Amino acid sequence: MTLFEQLVLAAANRQSLELRELTLEFLAQNATLETVPQPNFSDPLQLAIAAGLLELFASRRGQTAPDWVKGFSSPTPFFLVEAALRMPRLRELCETQAPPELLKRGLFAPPNFLEFA
Repeated sequence: MTLFEQLVLAAANRQSLELRELTLEFLAQNATLETVPQPNFSDPLQLAIAAGLLELFASRRGQTAPDWVKGFSSPTPFFLVEAALRMPRLRELCETQAPPELLKRGLFAPPNFLEFA
């Protein structure tokens, strides 16, 4: 399993600390994001998360995302932050101010989600 696939699975499982660590490691190892290959997932949610996160990282770095990220969206709304499932204000923040790269795929997170990336 690639580092990027591990990162996506951490996001899908809402494992925030692991996601942060894997994101830092992934970005340190990948200066150019346009060449990151599509992960080997069949789950539409995992593919949507992969596409959304990679497009988010590329946007924040001023880079172009790979072509494969187009067309993937979550089959159901999905909150990437577990606390949003319990906290109404955080949930509303995620629903209204999620980064556009995630929001357009039905993924919800705070506006500063993985901002260090």
